[in-house]
Amino acid sequence: MKVAFFSAKPYEKEYFDRLNASFSHEISYFEPRLNEQTAGFAEGSQAACIFVNDDGSAPVLKKLAKLGIRVVALRCAGFNNVDLKTGLDLKVVRVPAYSPYAVAEHTVALILTLNRKTHRAYNRVREGNYSLNGLVGFDLHGKTVGMAGTGKIGLITAKILSGFGCRILGFDLYPNPEFAGIGGTYTSLEELYRESDIISLHTPLTRETYHMINAGTIGQMKDGVMIINTSRGKLIDTLALIHALKCHKVGYVGLDVYEEEADLFFEDLSNEMIEDEIFLRLLTFPNVLVTGHQAFLTDEALTGIAQTTLQNLTDFEAGKPLANEVKGN
Repeated sequence: MKVAFFSAKPYEKEYFDRLNASFSHEISYFEPRLNEQTAGFAEGSQAACIFVNDDGSAPVLKKLAKLGIRVVALRCAGFNNVDLKTGLDLKVVRVPAYSPYAVAEHTVALILTLNRKTHRAYNRVREGNYSLNGLVGFDLHGKTVGMAGTGKIGLITAKILSGFGCRILGFDLYPNPEFAGIGGTYTSLEELYRESDIISLHTPLTRETYHMINAGTIGQMKDGVMIINTSRGKLIDTLALIHALKCHKVGYVGLDVYEEEADLFFEDLSNEMIEDEIFLRLLTFPNVLVTGHQAFLTDEALTGIAQTTLQNLTDFEAGKPLANEVKGN
């Protein structure tokens, strides 16, 4: 099958090329993101392979369909960037799981780095500054961590943090029976906000979860709370978060995602002027740590993403049932 691969990065190409030796798809890699202007790159292909910041809106999907695209293969778990209600004869498949350990471990890395300020200590030591002033952290042992979402990633994150001796609270519309087994306690979202020293977001982006962290919900939280987001950027109202940082309501923020990341993340902008003033303001806080959507980036995860994506395409081409198909409601 001919595949138009958008938002292609060298590290992805390496894994897809290696694993594609067992599938034999004809992949054309395109560095630009998919949008209305770049959709034409897919001409002559039957499949479009896209990532988290590609545009899967109705106008773009209609262009793809006219060009002969029959299946859109997401190489990620989330599908909030794809319009599933277009009525087009277009299949959408995804990678529901690759390595949940990758994202969970990155989540804990953000917590530990923010708490013990290892990123700041690293820079000090390199400059010959061995002062410990301003580097005081806290014991994770005994702290309450609220998991907003207890699917595979949230559950593994909770397991790791329970090993530190944390009290684990959880909220999920679909409770995970394994959560209680690790000592977790389900509660209301309001109680989770009120009781947690650390809040970690592991929910998909939906109409209901959009800006779930906002001025109102932040107001319910403990003073000095740590907020971690390795899920989707639009779960957080960034302006409300900045205000809470300025007035010291929020004490720490760790983000691997950002609500307007599409024009920033995955690109080298070191020689460019960044025009997003809200993002730049966020970076001025010493208690904010941002990584560029890299939580998934492990060897195991990249292998799983490539394997599942290529299998999805093979199953579609062979007319087999699509185990990972995403359908509109």
